[in-house]
Amino acid sequence: MGNADYECPRRVSIPPSKPFFNSLKSGLKETLFPDDPFRQFKNQSASRKLLLGLQYFVPILEWAPRYTFEFFKSDLLAGITIASLAVPQGISYANLANLPPILGLYSSFVPPLVYAMMGSSKDLAVGTVAVGSLLISSMLGKEVNPNENPKLYVQLALTATFFAGVFQASLGFLRLGFVVDFLSHATIVGFMGGAATVVCLQQLKGILGLVRFTHATDLQSVMRSVFSQTSQWRWESGVLGCCFLLFLLLTRYFSKKKATFFWINAMAPLTSVILGSVLVYFTDAERHGVQVIGQLKKGLNPPSLSELDFGSPYLMTAVKTGVIIGVIALAEGIAVGRSFAMFKNYHIDGNKEMVAFGMMNIAGSCTSCYLTAGPFSRSAVNFNAGCKTAVSNIVMATAVMITLLFLTPLFHYTPLVVLSSIIIAAMLGLIDYEAVIHLWKLDKFDFIVCMSAYVGVVFGSVEIGLVIAVTISLLRVLLSVARPRTFVLGNIPNSVTYRSIDQYPDAKSVPGVLILHIDAPIYFANASYLRERISRWIYEEEEKLKISGETGLQYVILDMSSKQLFLMNLKNEVKCF
Repeated sequence: MGNADYECPRRVSIPPSKPFFNSLKSGLKETLFPDDPFRQFKNQSASRKLLLGLQYFVPILEWAPRYTFEFFKSDLLAGITIASLAVPQGISYANLANLPPILGLYSSFVPPLVYAMMGSSKDLAVGTVAVGSLLISSMLGKEVNPNENPKLYVQLALTATFFAGVFQASLGFLRLGFVVDFLSHATIVGFMGGAATVVCLQQLKGILGLVRFTHATDLQSVMRSVFSQTSQWRWESGVLGCCFLLFLLLTRYFSKKKATFFWINAMAPLTSVILGSVLVYFTDAERHGVQVIGQLKKGLNPPSLSELDFGSPYLMTAVKTGVIIGVIALAEGIAVGRSFAMFKNYHIDGNKEMVAFGMMNIAGSCTSCYLTAGPFSRSAVNFNAGCKTAVSNIVMATAVMITLLFLTPLFHYTPLVVLSSIIIAAMLGLIDYEAVIHLWKLDKFDFIVCMSAYVGVVFGSVEIGLVIAVTISLLRVLLSVARPRTFVLGNIPNSVTYRSIDQYPDAKSVPGVLILHIDAPIYFANASYLRERISRWIYEEEEKLKISGETGLQYVILDMSSKQLFLMNLKNEVKCF
């Protein structure tokens, strides 16, 4: 290799270029259809293709014929368990979104039925989510006061849900699932943690029994609203809220210590609602400043297609809200579904999930439901309860239907402070400080992305935090392409292995040869940078060899991850490809 007159024994000719349309077709196929969904339709009859098409878009038609009674027993137990969590959570999150509590129950009836037919996850439990509820409250509340104009506010919430569904389904039909991947894990951790902090702060209204409270979500506005009304604080409400919050946190702690007792944590919110309602009823606490839900009307979801307000002057606000809550719901739901799918070793199709989420939100907006997704807490309970298929969502929806038909009057005396305690307990589980510490140890840039999202949400707004996090994530992607890493490789003694000299002190450089590894493909965006960086490596290596009196630099080898290998003879400028 040290011979300057070395010539390649065999020259490889440059491959012929592909026709433009063939290259374009190949690129689009790999981008939009990496799973090759049309493979199963090859050499099939027309009737078979129709059946396969229906099974592709409605997966329940594929696995339902194989469904067994053993599966049903597991799904029945899981469905009843998550229903006990869905009822109090639905009411609580609707209250967080400043919507009538009954909408939270409606949202746990129709959407789970749609997802059970169209979703590809066996473990995802569908329902309302805290972050989506907070976004609806903060974004729509800026334009329309839910207390002064409740009818218009509900119409805008339903309209935003419709556009969220249209956006989600469009991403799925257009095979644009990779868009959600731009929300990195660090972004989601920071955003969820910030949103959870904001939600907890917002619940001080219920804990302290305040009637008037700010609609802003930033820390300064919330603290100002809390401490400017110290004369309005209700100690009865505060004591009751702290007691139930302690009860919920203790049940969660006990369930984590003993995994077989997961049902204790799952039943704790419903137990709190029952105990709180009984306590308010027998102590007449409603007259002493403890606010209650009030009357909930009985009956199933009324149609709300006529409530979708496409002619409203606030239509663009509803569209913007729908797009943002749609993206967040997809990111959370798909991430949760994939997490549990890994435990059971099955695959989740991101594009199918987008279509399923979109269709269930479109159907929900027409049946008095607001945004639904796949919340982690409910899905974790569903997984731990031993669900086998999406039938657990059908069982949950059936239980909610029974509640809507017969049991809603029982929630009249449910104190709002208990709902606030349920929300706080659920949100504390979303502040994943262990993941933040891990990011700090693993990658400082990801840690900055995470904390930027958190700070943006807590001190700015939910939208500002999301924009900051996504912008920094995209900036990192651009930097990784425009400024790829390069490092020198050396030979590990007594082996044929080459590793980075910076990371492996034992690695020895080859005399007269500089081996550089480029950690990214070469594009127009980084070609100039790489030329300058490689030249600098050469100059530095030549100076080092000159000082040490060793043999001058003869070759530079560029290792480009097995894509191409360039060998440059610096003396004779001979290139071998």
